[in-house]
Amino acid sequence: MPPLSPAVGALLAANLLAELLKLALPPALLLPLALWPLGGPSGLGMVAGEPVAPGFAPWQLLTYGFLHASAPHLAFNMLGLWMFGTALERLWGSGPLLRYYLGCVLGAGLAQLAVTSLAAESHPTVGASGGIFGLLLGFALMFPRARILLLFPPVPLPARLAVLLFGGLELALGVFGSRSGIAHFAHLGGLACGWLIIQYWRGRLPLRPRRILLR
Repeated sequence: MPPLSPAVGALLAANLLAELLKLALPPALLLPLALWPLGGPSGLGMVAGEPVAPGFAPWQLLTYGFLHASAPHLAFNMLGLWMFGTALERLWGSGPLLRYYLGCVLGAGLAQLAVTSLAAESHPTVGASGGIFGLLLGFALMFPRARILLLFPPVPLPARLAVLLFGGLELALGVFGSRSGIAHFAHLGGLACGWLIIQYWRGRLPLRPRRILLR
């Protein structure tokens, strides 16, 4: 098992702290940190002693990625953060890994915000899954010969094939699936944003970095 790297360790700690705060604080205090669709009420108010759902606020595009719906949700995402994030941090360094991960969380949030606003949904989105999907994409591009052992079923697959399968599955479930409470388009947004960041770092987009960071 790879040892914990600094940036991944900090992200793990931040997610665990958010989970502890969720258990210790009244839910109303954390509601403004989830990602709410556009067009909702502005701010957190009280009606008959009950909290009213807050509307969208810009900070939610990052803070939602540190909240989770359940302990299994948190555990599964943190496993992916450790598996893929550690390898990428050792290759890129702590700063680029943090920027990449938070960029994928942001991109996933924007994708989910667009979908929920168009669908006129009123439920919030939480979870780091969009960022984890971005890490999976980065891992597949940086380590194309690596194999990923799926949990269900326990079958090893090349990383690139796993990304294609997961991406296709998320697209199919997002378009044709039922309302399962899973943010499929946020996952796709994390994949797409990860791909764009890596292409930018490689100097393959019209807007180029001052120096090429990846080959």
